[in-house]
Amino acid sequence: MEITSKMVKELRDKTNAGMMDCKKALVETDGDMEKAVDFLRQKGLAVAMKRAGRATSEGLIETYIHAGGKLGVMAEIACETDFVAKSDMFREFAKDIAMHIAASNPIAIKREEVPADLVARETEIFKNQALESGKPENIVDKIVAGKIDKYYSEITLMEQKFVKNPDLTIQDLLNEIVAKIGENISIKRFARFQVGA
Repeated sequence: MEITSKMVKELRDKTNAGMMDCKKALVETDGDMEKAVDFLRQKGLAVAMKRAGRATSEGLIETYIHAGGKLGVMAEIACETDFVAKSDMFREFAKDIAMHIAASNPIAIKREEVPADLVARETEIFKNQALESGKPENIVDKIVAGKIDKYYSEITLMEQKFVKNPDLTIQDLLNEIVAKIGENISIKRFARFQVGA
C-alpha cells in the first residue's frame, strides 16, 4: 500500500510523534492507522524501558490549585537534565500530572507504595463479598485477585486513566513523554491538600 503524506500527517496529529516515525509506523503496518498508533506506543514503551535506569536528579515542583482555592496539589517531576526541565513539553506534562492528581486523588504512585494494611483490608472485604454471594471456594481467590487489580488501577497514580484522555494510563503518558524527549522522567512524589479533608 502506498503511504501518502496525508496519512502521515493524520497519524502525526493523533500521536504527536515525529514525521519519520509516523511514516515508518505506517510502512510497518501496511497503512493500518490503528496498528500504526499501537506500533508507536510500543516504540515509546521500548524507549522508556531503555531509559528507566538512568538517574533523574533535575526537574521541577509543579503546583495546581483548583478554582476557588479549596483543593491544591504539589508534585515533584524529575528528569535527567536542567535543559529538559525548562522545556515547554516537560512543563506541560508536569502541569497535567498535578491536575490529574487533584482530580483523581491517588493514594500512591505505584502498587509497591500502597500501605499493606490497606490492601489486606480490601482483600478481606472482597473475599467476604465473594463467599457471601455463594461463589465456590476454588474461584474466590481468582475473583479477589481481579478485584484487587482493579482496586490498584483506581488508587495508584501510574495505573489510573488519565483524566484528559481515558484511553491512556498515566504510565502510558509517561512512556510517551520519555519517547518524545529522549530522557528518563519520573514522578517522585506528590501532596494533595483539600480544605476540610
